[in-house]
Amino acid sequence: MPIRFHKSFPIFPGVRLNINRHSLSLSAGGRHEHYTVNNRGQRTESVDLPGPFSWRRTRSSRRRDR
Repeated sequence: MPIRFHKSFPIFPGVRLNINRHSLSLSAGGRHEHYTVNNRGQRTESVDLPGPFSWRRTRSSRRRDR
């Protein structure tokens, strides 16, 4: 069974610092919409709507070496 670790700290109203085993991230937004950037270069936009509706887009800014 894998060990999980996740901790989240509020920095300012609407901004949180998230820490887990693999990365650090900053999240900004309200209850229903979030924008997250982590130290690996991933950016995630998400919107949670009432009921079973949600939307999420993740982009990576990592460049592949050629």
